[in-house]
Amino acid sequence: VQLQASGGGLVQPGGSLKLSCAASGSIFSINDMGWYRQAPGKERELVATVTSYGRTNYADFVEGRFIISRNNAKNTVFLQMTSLKPEDTAVYYCNVGVVRALGGVIRYWGQGTQVTVSS
Repeated sequence: VQLQASGGGLVQPGGSLKLSCAASGSIFSINDMGWYRQAPGKERELVATVTSYGRTNYADFVEGRFIISRNNAKNTVFLQMTSLKPEDTAVYYCNVGVVRALGGVIRYWGQGTQVTVSS
């Protein structure tokens, strides 16, 4: 299974970006999908998750600025980010739980996409 993340870049404070992460390969089904981020010198932290039923969970720092969504037919998860702040600068990683045909779940990480918020 491979995860391909895209959509990062440089944006001014108050701007918007939309991240995408597509899973491909031998996939029976996917349960939770999510986004994490890691800023320089800090630990990786949860940003948002979405279940296969569409139930979402957000970190407190999101404060209604981000929306996570998914396209189950395309095994893709999105993160729409608005009102970006300099403190949102980080490498953003997608994380996907792939359900195996014989049971069990294996979690995969994407390669990370850099988001820089700066004027």
